[in-house]
Amino acid sequence: MALDQSFVGRSYPPTAPYEVGREKIREFAEAVGDPNPAYSDPEAAKALGHTDLIAPPTFVFAITFKAAGVVIADPQLGLDYSRVVHGDQKFAYTRPVRAGDRLTVTSTIEAIKSLAGNDIIDVRGDVHDESGAHVVSAWTKLVARATEGA
Repeated sequence: MALDQSFVGRSYPPTAPYEVGREKIREFAEAVGDPNPAYSDPEAAKALGHTDLIAPPTFVFAITFKAAGVVIADPQLGLDYSRVVHGDQKFAYTRPVRAGDRLTVTSTIEAIKSLAGNDIIDVRGDVHDESGAHVVSAWTKLVARATEGA
């Protein structure tokens, strides 16, 4: 069953603030194998003009995908998450994420389409800091695979 097109443009309330910690940044950088010292050494980050550690570009996926959970769980949308695969991801930054940031995410459904019986949904997560300034937008494409025989 195709997802309802009337959900395109729907935004969900912002998340509670997520505080970006130095250790979370270090752990993430290590997990993805990125040795950039700006991700682990505050002095190296400061030498590059930052106030503290900065996070690798894909770090925000963890908070934007969690925020997209309200979209995924919306019973009115009717997305069958057991059939969902991650289709694509992209980011557009205004500034790097820094240790100490308190970030909120507002999720918006940008597009819904059906292709070969699959439902494809594009969710944009707009990330703002405590002052309300935009930090990054993240786009997540989810594909709900068609049921067999569809």
